[in-house]
Amino acid sequence: MKYLTFVMLFTAISFAGLAQNKDAIIGKWINSLNEAHIDITKRGDKYFGKIVWLKDPKDEKGVTKIDLKNPNERLRSKPIVGLEILKNFVYDDGRWTGGTIYDPKSGKTYKCNMKLNGNDELDMRGYIGFSLLGRTEIWKRVK
Repeated sequence: MKYLTFVMLFTAISFAGLAQNKDAIIGKWINSLNEAHIDITKRGDKYFGKIVWLKDPKDEKGVTKIDLKNPNERLRSKPIVGLEILKNFVYDDGRWTGGTIYDPKSGKTYKCNMKLNGNDELDMRGYIGFSLLGRTEIWKRVK
């Protein structure tokens, strides 16, 4: 009986170690072009991300960069730093899905899925329609 209890406990601990922590993406990430830091947080059971740092926060005239390409005219005066670009992701079996990513350079919003590679790389798959019709970028954790 002791042997069976030990085996069951060991098995449970092993599976717990293999399960990915759904909050593992929380923290600061740098995009693939090393232009921006995005802070991913959790609200309720969903994950969101906003730009908290830009390599070049001002334009060539020294003016703070704003969201000029936003399709909503009322939002075009918002600064890029502080802009929420990741919205409504939910954790599902090792991936964060069902969310969107906004590109302030183009003013376009894409469906997006995220997946961790280890602890310090985040695969960002943005797409229109089907995930196969998209592009993947790798973000790195800011240390």
